[in-house]
Amino acid sequence: MGEDSDRLDVQVSMGDQVVVMRVSGEIDIATVAAFRSALWSAPARRVLQLDLSDLRLLSAAGVRTLLAAHLRVRACGGELVLVDPSPVVARVLRASGLHRVMPILEPATVVDAARLTGDTTAHLQLAA
Repeated sequence: MGEDSDRLDVQVSMGDQVVVMRVSGEIDIATVAAFRSALWSAPARRVLQLDLSDLRLLSAAGVRTLLAAHLRVRACGGELVLVDPSPVVARVLRASGLHRVMPILEPATVVDAARLTGDTTAHLQLAA
């Protein structure tokens, strides 16, 4: 991944109650605008889950964007949930205190929740 446009990939799955965004690559000053755009364009659902298992870098700009998205989703009556952050990203979430602000789930918890809601998904892929 040499070019800026290849450094971030966001895939969106939409269900009846949940939107799942799988974020991979890096969120830094060069890619944060595309990440913010993907978050802001997510369809309105009760829960927005961000799968961060393939995210290699989360900069301060990314932390600010996550916090802004959390506040935005909560203001609309929803919940932003972080799922399975990579070890590097988990350290950033702890250092910034975001782990106290928004829920962080393990993959098994997410699978159980999906079974309970019976969500079916449609896929949309965004690349930045």
